[in-house]
Amino acid sequence: MTPPATSPTTSPTTSARDVRLVTDDGVELAAVVRTPLVGPSPGAGRAAVVLTGPFTGVKEQVTGHYAQRLADAGFVTLALDHRGFGASGGRRGHEDPQGKLADLRSAVTYLRSTEGVDPDRTGMVGICLGGGYALRAAASDPRIAAVAGIAGGYNSPAATVRAMGVTAYRATLTRFLADAGSALPAVAPDGGEAAMGGDEPWEYYGTARSAGGAWQNRVTLASLHSLLTFDALGAADLLGDTPLLVVHGREDAYCSPDLARQAHDRATGPRRLVWLDTARHIDLYDTEPFVTQAVDAVVAHLRHHLGTGAPDASG
Repeated sequence: MTPPATSPTTSPTTSARDVRLVTDDGVELAAVVRTPLVGPSPGAGRAAVVLTGPFTGVKEQVTGHYAQRLADAGFVTLALDHRGFGASGGRRGHEDPQGKLADLRSAVTYLRSTEGVDPDRTGMVGICLGGGYALRAAASDPRIAAVAGIAGGYNSPAATVRAMGVTAYRATLTRFLADAGSALPAVAPDGGEAAMGGDEPWEYYGTARSAGGAWQNRVTLASLHSLLTFDALGAADLLGDTPLLVVHGREDAYCSPDLARQAHDRATGPRRLVWLDTARHIDLYDTEPFVTQAVDAVVAHLRHHLGTGAPDASG
């Protein structure tokens, strides 16, 4: 297994530019658009991909790594800082599911209007919690022509209630609402209290593995209420004919493999489920060979359903 490496921002065959876009509800978002330098003839449009990533994540971390890999494969990509995180506007450190979905709709609109993009060949890829957001976004936005989740968090309040019991679930919601204005660390060492508890999140976010960008180790307590009440899994029933790829590790203590299987099984259109032999959730953040395996599966999925990144290429 190759150890984690710092994510590249560009490669010899791609360019990257910082952009800012404004959502329909007036929030300014920071994003990076990566464009392949070798590609279709003038006037021809490429397939394009919006990426969304982990809870608290910023565009210089996991989404940037995957965005670069997909740009290297010939797709125009857009990786953004969601509202409240990184260099974007909004309430700092606050998980806002409906707001994040608005961010993704605006990102799709922006990318579809980008020079060199074929607007009818726009897909979405989500990693970790972003997998659930990508699924929900694709269910409500028919402009998304294909969707993929990598180590996706397919949140399900119903599944949480079955695991916790309804009394404990509702008591937890009450506690989060009572102190909704407070904040806590996103990660903490040595079992400390944090929104993402345990050693794995700290190993990524608390070390140089996640260095870069404007990531902050702080989230609102109300964010945990948002996570417990956000239903991503139910979106699988609403995809229609939108093709779905689910790439997931067989071992994942943070994003349930069972819910990943359910997301695949409940999808109503073309679907594929790829299991990878990971040992941990964060293996699919930046560790080889798992990232390459995930990228290869996503590239194959997007090329099959959107066409190749460059229309004049074979593949």
